Amino acid sequence: MDIDALEFGIDTFGDITADADGTLVSHDQVVRNVVEEGVLADRVGLHAIGIGEHHRDDFAVSSPEMVLAAIAARTEHIKLASAVTVLSSDDPVRVFERFATLDAISSGRAEIVVGRGSFTESFPLFGYNLRDYEELFEEKLALFAQLIQGGRHTWEGKHTQDLKDVELFPKLAEGPLKTWVAVGGSPQSVVRAASYGLPLMLAIIGGPTARFAPFAELHRRALQELGKEPQPIGYHSYGHVAPTDEEALEQLYPAWLEQSRRIGGERGWGHMGRDHFDNEAAHGSMAAGSPETVARKIADGMKALGATRYQLKVSAGRLSHEAIMRSIELYGTEVVPLVKDMLADS
Repeated sequence: MDIDALEFGIDTFGDITADADGTLVSHDQVVRNVVEEGVLADRVGLHAIGIGEHHRDDFAVSSPEMVLAAIAARTEHIKLASAVTVLSSDDPVRVFERFATLDAISSGRAEIVVGRGSFTESFPLFGYNLRDYEELFEEKLALFAQLIQGGRHTWEGKHTQDLKDVELFPKLAEGPLKTWVAVGGSPQSVVRAASYGLPLMLAIIGGPTARFAPFAELHRRALQELGKEPQPIGYHSYGHVAPTDEEALEQLYPAWLEQSRRIGGERGWGHMGRDHFDNEAAHGSMAAGSPETVARKIADGMKALGATRYQLKVSAGRLSHEAIMRSIELYGTEVVPLVKDMLADS
């Protein structure tokens, strides 16, 4: 494995956090806190930050590119990505223009991760019908894959506008716009990403990371069979870093439990408790613990998938901003060097 090619980032959904006395932090303050988290991630040498898009009261960020632009103005190196842009309920032309603008502001650091998202509130909010769920993503990804190449575009759409010899602005200084396709576990989605020659981002929210190895292999094989150039594979998982395993797990568990039960109640999930949490921490993809523990979990996962990008999802429900900041600092300064050493020796 080429250690110099490995990249490490963070993801956040701008979860509404709680302060020391349990009071929920305001939406506007959470947005400002996310900016500070991105600035710190750059300062400690992390390669990327991904910010998620939601349109509900338990998450503060509905416009990731706006927050990323604020981070861009205060950083120099870190790559700036969505996590994810819900392309099905957006306009691919407008998405391209917004991220091309971010790319200009950041001197070429913009990336986009497109996907269907795990929530559906954006569909009625923006006037889309969930009955068109599959068709919307299929068509919009096909259009977006064309737009990111730059140049002039002609397109005839069913769920999108027609374009006739159109050029979009601002022009990319260096194209194409780096675009990943986020996949949660569908072989069809993996092959679709490969068919456009796009990188794959595996969104792993539970279970062992190695369980997703067949999807990574399918992506590599599909690219080869379709005559496409090799593309990077990345993955994201929940986690939290503290000086000791005990401290990390005790900080994360209450926030994880509250969020799991709240969202699980909406979706009909079964009972979530300490046994489930401990099993995920010990055997699943969750990278929670001391720097050594987290580094071993990440190294094993990257090796199993052949991944060159890892994104640690640092926000978890009401987990405090202060705990997140400490986690980011330990991740950048201690975990990443350990992962590199472990993979160099493997």
